[in-house]
Amino acid sequence: MGVKGKLVASMEVKCGGHLFHDLCQNNPHQLPTISPSKVSHFEIHEGEAVKVGSIVSWKYNDDGKDKIVKEVIEAVDLQKKSITWKVIEGDLLELYNSFTIITSFEDQWSTCTFVYEKKTEHTPEPLVTLGFMLNLFKDMEGHLLK
Repeated sequence: MGVKGKLVASMEVKCGGHLFHDLCQNNPHQLPTISPSKVSHFEIHEGEAVKVGSIVSWKYNDDGKDKIVKEVIEAVDLQKKSITWKVIEGDLLELYNSFTIITSFEDQWSTCTFVYEKKTEHTPEPLVTLGFMLNLFKDMEGHLLK
Protein backbone atom coordinates (compact mmCIF):
# COMPACT_ATOMS: atom_id res chain seq x y z
CA MET A 1 0.00 0.00 0.00
CA GLY A 2 1.32 3.44 -0.97
CA VAL A 3 1.45 6.70 0.92
CA LYS A 4 -1.88 8.52 0.96
CA GLY A 5 -2.13 12.26 0.53
CA LYS A 6 -4.54 15.15 0.24
CA LEU A 7 -3.90 18.58 -1.26
CA VAL A 8 -6.37 21.45 -1.15
CA ALA A 9 -6.08 24.84 -2.84
CA SER A 10 -8.65 27.61 -3.03
CA MET A 11 -8.69 30.87 -4.90
CA GLU A 12 -11.01 33.81 -4.67
CA VAL A 13 -12.97 34.52 -7.83
CA LYS A 14 -14.74 37.71 -8.82
CA CYS A 15 -17.55 36.12 -10.82
CA GLY A 16 -19.07 33.82 -8.22
CA GLY A 17 -18.71 30.09 -7.76
CA HIS A 18 -22.11 29.26 -9.24
CA LEU A 19 -20.88 30.29 -12.70
CA PHE A 20 -17.81 28.04 -12.37
CA HIS A 21 -19.94 25.11 -11.30
CA ASP A 22 -22.32 25.64 -14.20
CA LEU A 23 -19.41 25.71 -16.63
CA CYS A 24 -17.89 22.49 -15.22
CA GLN A 25 -21.16 20.60 -14.94
CA ASN A 26 -23.12 21.76 -17.96
CA ASN A 27 -20.56 23.05 -20.45
CA PRO A 28 -17.21 21.31 -19.91
CA HIS A 29 -16.86 20.93 -23.68
CA GLN A 30 -16.17 24.70 -23.75
CA LEU A 31 -12.92 24.38 -21.76
CA PRO A 32 -10.74 23.64 -24.82
CA THR A 33 -11.98 26.93 -26.31
CA ILE A 34 -11.63 28.86 -23.04
CA SER A 35 -8.15 27.53 -22.24
CA PRO A 36 -6.65 25.99 -25.41
CA SER A 37 -3.09 26.05 -24.05
CA LYS A 38 -4.17 23.83 -21.15
CA VAL A 39 -7.08 21.69 -22.40
CA SER A 40 -7.09 20.45 -25.98
CA HIS A 41 -10.01 18.00 -25.90
CA PHE A 42 -12.99 16.92 -23.79
CA GLU A 43 -15.09 13.85 -24.54
CA ILE A 44 -18.04 12.10 -22.91
CA HIS A 45 -17.65 8.31 -23.22
CA GLU A 46 -20.68 7.20 -21.20
CA GLY A 47 -23.66 9.06 -19.82
CA GLU A 48 -24.51 12.64 -20.52
CA ALA A 49 -22.66 15.79 -19.56
CA VAL A 50 -21.31 15.69 -16.03
CA LYS A 51 -23.72 13.45 -14.13
CA VAL A 52 -23.04 10.72 -11.58
CA GLY A 53 -21.81 7.65 -13.42
CA SER A 54 -20.73 9.51 -16.56
CA ILE A 55 -17.29 8.72 -17.93
CA VAL A 56 -15.34 11.59 -19.46
CA SER A 57 -11.83 12.17 -20.72
CA TRP A 58 -9.58 15.18 -21.15
CA LYS A 59 -6.48 15.79 -23.19
CA TYR A 60 -4.45 18.49 -21.48
CA ASN A 61 -1.01 20.07 -21.28
CA ASP A 62 0.54 19.90 -17.82
CA ASP A 63 4.01 21.35 -17.31
CA GLY A 64 4.69 21.36 -21.06
CA LYS A 65 3.68 17.72 -21.54
CA ASP A 66 0.60 16.44 -23.37
CA LYS A 67 -1.38 14.15 -21.10
CA ILE A 68 -4.71 12.37 -20.90
CA VAL A 69 -7.05 11.55 -18.06
CA LYS A 70 -10.23 9.48 -18.04
CA GLU A 71 -12.59 9.92 -15.10
CA VAL A 72 -15.87 8.65 -13.75
CA ILE A 73 -18.11 11.20 -12.05
CA GLU A 74 -18.65 9.85 -8.54
CA ALA A 75 -20.70 12.67 -7.06
CA VAL A 76 -22.37 15.95 -7.94
CA ASP A 77 -23.61 18.12 -5.08
CA LEU A 78 -25.72 20.96 -6.43
CA GLN A 79 -26.03 22.63 -3.02
CA LYS A 80 -22.27 22.70 -2.38
CA LYS A 81 -21.63 23.16 -6.10
CA SER A 82 -19.09 20.33 -6.08
CA ILE A 83 -18.14 17.56 -8.48
CA THR A 84 -16.08 14.47 -7.58
CA TRP A 85 -14.02 13.10 -10.48
CA LYS A 86 -12.32 9.70 -9.92
CA VAL A 87 -9.43 9.02 -12.29
CA ILE A 88 -9.78 5.60 -13.93
CA GLU A 89 -7.16 5.84 -16.72
CA GLY A 90 -4.37 8.08 -17.87
CA ASP A 91 -1.06 9.63 -16.97
CA LEU A 92 -1.84 10.30 -13.30
CA LEU A 93 -2.21 6.57 -12.65
CA GLU A 94 1.40 6.02 -13.72
CA LEU A 95 2.45 7.66 -10.42
CA TYR A 96 -0.58 7.11 -8.21
CA ASN A 97 -2.58 3.99 -7.29
CA SER A 98 -5.67 6.16 -6.99
CA PHE A 99 -6.44 9.79 -7.68
CA THR A 100 -9.66 11.70 -7.06
CA ILE A 101 -10.27 15.36 -7.88
CA ILE A 102 -12.98 17.32 -6.11
CA THR A 103 -13.89 20.70 -7.54
CA SER A 104 -16.15 22.94 -5.51
CA PHE A 105 -17.35 26.45 -6.12
CA GLU A 106 -18.98 28.24 -3.22
CA ASP A 107 -19.68 31.95 -3.00
CA GLN A 108 -16.53 33.71 -4.22
CA TRP A 109 -14.22 30.70 -3.83
CA SER A 110 -13.10 27.99 -6.23
CA THR A 111 -11.49 25.00 -4.54
CA CYS A 112 -9.65 22.01 -5.92
CA THR A 113 -8.96 19.00 -3.69
CA PHE A 114 -6.79 16.04 -4.65
CA VAL A 115 -7.09 12.79 -2.70
CA TYR A 116 -4.52 10.26 -3.83
CA GLU A 117 -2.37 7.29 -3.00
CA LYS A 118 1.21 7.32 -4.25
CA LYS A 119 2.67 4.17 -5.78
CA THR A 120 5.87 4.66 -3.76
CA GLU A 121 7.02 6.96 -0.99
CA HIS A 122 9.33 8.61 -3.54
CA THR A 123 6.46 9.67 -5.81
CA PRO A 124 6.25 13.48 -5.78
CA GLU A 125 3.25 15.35 -4.44
CA PRO A 126 1.04 16.44 -7.37
CA LEU A 127 1.88 20.14 -6.90
CA VAL A 128 2.43 20.79 -10.61
CA THR A 129 -1.01 19.33 -11.38
CA LEU A 130 -2.56 21.45 -8.63
CA GLY A 131 -0.93 24.52 -10.16
CA PHE A 132 -2.37 23.47 -13.52
CA MET A 133 -5.87 23.37 -12.01
CA LEU A 134 -5.51 26.81 -10.42
CA ASN A 135 -4.28 28.26 -13.73
CA LEU A 136 -7.25 26.64 -15.46
CA PHE A 137 -9.55 28.29 -12.88
CA LYS A 138 -7.92 31.65 -13.73
CA ASP A 139 -8.63 31.11 -17.44
CA MET A 140 -12.22 30.17 -16.62
CA GLU A 141 -12.62 33.30 -14.52
CA GLY A 142 -11.25 35.48 -17.33
CA HIS A 143 -13.79 33.93 -19.70
CA LEU A 144 -16.69 34.36 -17.29
CA LEU A 145 -15.83 38.02 -16.61
CA LYS A 146 -15.95 38.94 -20.33
